[in-house]
Parts: sequence; C-alpha cells; structure tokens
Amino acid sequence: MTGRTPFTQPLTTPCRGSCSFCWGWDAMRVTSSMTLAVLESCSENIGLVRAVTLVAALIPATMAQATEGGGSHYPNGAEDFMAGALPPPGTYFINYLSWYSANSFRGEGGDKLLPDFELNVVADTLRLVHVTDYTFLGANWALHAFVPFVNVDVSPVPGLSDSRFGLGDIIVDPFILGWHGKNWHVTTGVDIYVPTGSYDQDNLANIGRNYWTFEPVVAFTYLSDAGLELSAKFMYDFNTKNEDTDYLSGQEFHLDYTLGYHTGPWSLGVGGYYYQQTTDDELGGEGVGEDGFRGRAFAIGPQAKYDYQNMAFTLKYQFETEVENRPQGNSLWFKFLYAF
Repeated sequence: MTGRTPFTQPLTTPCRGSCSFCWGWDAMRVTSSMTLAVLESCSENIGLVRAVTLVAALIPATMAQATEGGGSHYPNGAEDFMAGALPPPGTYFINYLSWYSANSFRGEGGDKLLPDFELNVVADTLRLVHVTDYTFLGANWALHAFVPFVNVDVSPVPGLSDSRFGLGDIIVDPFILGWHGKNWHVTTGVDIYVPTGSYDQDNLANIGRNYWTFEPVVAFTYLSDAGLELSAKFMYDFNTKNEDTDYLSGQEFHLDYTLGYHTGPWSLGVGGYYYQQTTDDELGGEGVGEDGFRGRAFAIGPQAKYDYQNMAFTLKYQFETEVENRPQGNSLWFKFLYAF
C-alpha cells in the first residue's frame, strides 16, 4: 500500500481497519404505554416486560444489548483487524455501513420472550479521526468523533410496528493515546456518547437513548512476523439515568475480538464480540426483574479486509448466540477508510 497507512480505529471508535476504539450508536427502543399494554397481553413474562417495556438497539450492523429495552449505545462487533493500532499522524475518514436483523427477543436463560419480534436496522456512521504529532507518556495523542444516521423498523408483536430515521447519538473522544512496539500496539481512551438522537417515550421506535454513556476503552493488537494477528478491544460502560422514564441501565462489559492472517494487501480471519451486563437495571430506584434484566451475548463470523493505496475496505458477517435479555440476530458490516 502506498501513501498514508489506513488507520483502523483509534481505540475509542468502531473502526475496524487498522485500529480500534469504540464508537457506536443506539438504534431504537420500544417505550410507549400503548406498546406496554400490547406486550403485557401477549407475553407470559408480564413482570419483565412491564419493567423494560422492550427496546431494541442497533449498532452498525450490530446488535441490541440488555439494559433499558434491551439496547445499548455501543455497536458490539464494530472493531476487527488491528483494533489496537493507532494509525500514523494525520487525518482519516471512516464510513461504517451496517445492517442488523433480529427475529426474536430472548429473555432470562435464553428463552424466547417475544417469539414474533422483528427488528431491522440500517445505519451509516461517519467518523473523522485526527492523530496529532504530539506525544504523552510515550504515546501518540489522537481525537475523533462519530456521527451516525440510523433507520429502524421494529415490530414487537404482530399488528404493531414503527419505523424511524434520523441522526443518532454522537460519540466524541478528545484524548486517545496509542503506544507501538515491534509486534504489538495498545490504544486507550474514553468514548463519550452524547444524547443527540431523537427520543420520545411514547414512540415505539427511537433513534436516541436519551442518556449519556461514558466508556473507558483499552485495545491491543499482536501481529507476528509471519502475519498472524490477535486483536481485542475491551470496553466498560457507565450509563446515566433516562430522566423521561426514570430508568437506569446497568453497567456493561464487552469486547470485540479478531483472529486473523495478513497476506499481501489482504487480511482474513474470524471475529465477533462478547457482551455481559455486570449490574442490574433500575426503574424508579428498584431492581428490574429477578435477574436485573442483565443482558448477555456472544457473536462470531468471517471477516476480510483489502488495502489499496490510501484506502481500506472491510466486509464481515456476524452470528449471535448465547443471547439473554435482548434481541437475537445477525449483522452485516461494510467499512471504508480513507487516509488524507
């Protein structure tokens, strides 16, 4: 590859190219009183549905998690090859185009809470990254921002549906640090999710989540001389309360992973994510359900990246399994990176 090396994503955003950080945006949630009434009449688990009022979340072709309505801010599985490698000083543009489709909402123990549930989310997220010439503690300093545009179609039960399109919750991180060694890279940062997306508790589907999330991130990459790669991005989310619903989503641990092989301009491998909610959701200061509506999921699938001059193209597909308290589905991602 000639020209500037395509950056993959500084630890605080979801750029799956050569570096990773978190970005993410929430896609949709179900929170209307009308929806609640319908769900209560159709679901056997009335207590759980009453507490969360069902919510589905999107992420760049990723997925909804537990927490309020079963959704969360970060699009799990967004990062892939070289997730821990901050690119060289310069400016980079990354476009994430993703599609996520789910046909069931899983409850505690993985049982189908809403067997006729359907969710389709298409998101196009624009990300701008700037890596400066300044260093701090031996690391390069960078900053980035994500601007997502999301289209959500949801049907929790037959005969009830909603669709929304608009600007999602913007993500910013002004202080990303990246260290480099001969065969290793480490990137750290704190992504901040700003509630800029539209939200109305009486809507069935919402683009925004109506609360802030603060997400510390640590990502690393090991790349052997033979071209074998192991990358992972570790994240932990602290959510503020949704003041409109008096709902506090629990804290969340999640990681994106990649096992890959580099040959010429190609990078081939498998990757996905692991997600586990670590604290209970709260509604009005009280725990939600017997299990706190804690979400869990694991995803895996094939992925490939092609580098061409100052550009990179990534394509991947992910299958979700071991899902609890959230929608279960599959996601397709296409990422384009351009180094100025």
